Amino acid sequence: MKTYNFPYIALALAATLFLVVIQGSQLQEDGSYTLPLLTLLVVSEFSFFVTAIAVYVGLKYRAQVENKLFYTATIITCLVFSIYFLTLGITLWPSISGA
Repeated sequence: MKTYNFPYIALALAATLFLVVIQGSQLQEDGSYTLPLLTLLVVSEFSFFVTAIAVYVGLKYRAQVENKLFYTATIITCLVFSIYFLTLGITLWPSISGA
């Protein structure tokens, strides 16, 4: 696999995990989440790292790719996903300690 293709793979993975997190972070009637909280935190952290690495790799190899507009849009989308997963992990974290 060529390294500059990683943002495409990361974007597909992040979109899938985004749907998992959206469905899993819904509150139930008893105040718990649909998915266990630790699972949400692990998925959020993993997705953050994957998309952050994709942004780094994408920026590094952006000049070598022929279709720059689509590649740049992929990098920007990975950056948005990265920021989302970071903020989600931060907002979920205090609820684990009961605060």
